[in-house]
Amino acid sequence: MALAERSVAERVAEALLHAASGVHGPAERTTVASLCRRAGISRNTLYRFYPEALQAIRRMRGRTQVNAPQLATIRQLRTELAHAHTLTRHLAALVDHYVLAYRETQEQLLQRERELAELRRSRASLPTGLRRTELT
Repeated sequence: MALAERSVAERVAEALLHAASGVHGPAERTTVASLCRRAGISRNTLYRFYPEALQAIRRMRGRTQVNAPQLATIRQLRTELAHAHTLTRHLAALVDHYVLAYRETQEQLLQRERELAELRRSRASLPTGLRRTELT
């Protein structure tokens, strides 16, 4: 059948099947441009009227050939990353806690200094001199 005799939907479906079959070779990636060329339509037409074709392209790109050892490594790294994120959140919470405790302690010390200064003024106390003793 000639290109013009088939509907656009049929041509898009055929182009998707061709892309999914891998006939074009592993070196060529499935792209929107290659799909549009094969179907004989513009990119605008594909984006506007065939969003399911775009989703199919995304799914095809997401499928990569990963062997079992690589998959196990990927899972282990993802687990370690999730654990690292948890530890980071806990560390941030601890830092927040210690900064707050430091500020509260600093404020209490300043309050204590003010109270001691007020007490000294009220009693009119003078500083006590220290005597030096020589060691023999």
